[in-house]
Amino acid sequence: MPGRLLDLVLPPRCPGCGATVAGQGRFCASCWSRLRFLTPPWCAGCNLPFAFDRGEGARCAACLAAPPDHAGVRAAVAYGEIARTVALRLKYGARPFYAATMAALMLRHLPTEATILVPVPLHRRRIWSRGYNQAALIATELARRARIPVALHALERHRATPPLRDRSARERRATVAGAFRVTSRGRMMMNGASVVLVDDVYTSGATAEACVRVLRGAGAASVTILAWARVIAGASD
Repeated sequence: MPGRLLDLVLPPRCPGCGATVAGQGRFCASCWSRLRFLTPPWCAGCNLPFAFDRGEGARCAACLAAPPDHAGVRAAVAYGEIARTVALRLKYGARPFYAATMAALMLRHLPTEATILVPVPLHRRRIWSRGYNQAALIATELARRARIPVALHALERHRATPPLRDRSARERRATVAGAFRVTSRGRMMMNGASVVLVDDVYTSGATAEACVRVLRGAGAASVTILAWARVIAGASD
């Protein structure tokens, strides 16, 4: 059904609150104003936003103490009520078309040197129950918009893990340790690649960092993490 005819039958709705809007994937003025878009100044190591500009190359205390293996954590918005609603509706609400909304706002943070996109994988049991991997949907939309290859099967979660919610950072790291591996197909793509690891929400970093380790171990030159939303201490709508 053509887009305009579809809009007449099913009027476009705001991804945040469901109000009728002018076009598919657009936010209403209220929800748009409540999104906190992440931009510099930020840490040169992990892209954690700074309250003020600390100068070129400035790093946060955590990155100074232990430089990360990744090439940065970029996200379109800070995790808050509206960002959370969109993420949950994509993940559990059978609204896969929200991946396009997320990708459109994530696109500006895609590194110029990126050569391949890799989504954070789900275990096959989770895919069977949900029907899709939300990170793969976002990565596919990003690839289409940026015209960069996406490797949907380069990385796999070969061991099922329990939900990380309500676990400490240490418990999260222990839970996902050894849960990921690069596939034989993926190894052929990793040598010298500038990888962008795509996910919906970056929380403690345990899952993403476990993926980064195996991607770097398979030969990736760099891995940048790119998410729709990032949990930032003290951030709120």
